[in-house]
Amino acid sequence: MATVRKKPPAQESPPRWQVPTLWSGETAVCIGGGSSLTQAQVDLVRGRARVVAINDAYRLAPWADVLYVADYRWWEWHDAARSFAGEKVTYSALAATRWPGLRWLPGDTRAPGLSRNPALLHCGRNSGYQAINLAYLYGARRIVLIGYDMQRTGDRGHWFGEHPNKVRSHYKNWLDSYDTIAKQLPALGLSIINATPGSALRCFPMSRLDEIFRLV
Repeated sequence: MATVRKKPPAQESPPRWQVPTLWSGETAVCIGGGSSLTQAQVDLVRGRARVVAINDAYRLAPWADVLYVADYRWWEWHDAARSFAGEKVTYSALAATRWPGLRWLPGDTRAPGLSRNPALLHCGRNSGYQAINLAYLYGARRIVLIGYDMQRTGDRGHWFGEHPNKVRSHYKNWLDSYDTIAKQLPALGLSIINATPGSALRCFPMSRLDEIFRLV
């Protein structure tokens, strides 16, 4: 008589989070991991806007409102990040299941532009894209980007070096995804300004942080 193998029980999904509209009409800054990012830039935005730190950016902005990380492996590499005091949001259901305190926000990997559904992200194939969508869902209507180089400078892809697995970024595919956001902005009543020096991401207006925040 043949042995019938039982399938292992399916992993239960964590509770799906819904982004609260806490930043209605405000300015938000999304801090990426590009090689141009400096502590001085991060310090300039403190207290002047809401802040989403992406991946390792929490190390320069431990006071940020939100830490956004898509990748399960990143949470394994950065044990200290789980004590981050602000909101911790992830695209990874597995990470949210394993570590208490992480908000799970699933994503649509194919939909263009930004999601208007507070319980769903549009992914754009990279966490910088997802962080913009997150800031929009929080209610921000002006979003400033720093650390969004979208290219390697010399042999550096990030201000902190490389991730432990030395994964390479697919900048060309990512840039194409951002174009779908730029086309949608008028309908959303949203402005996005790229304040990343030398950025390859050119579908949004470029400016300097001191001009955006009228610093003298």
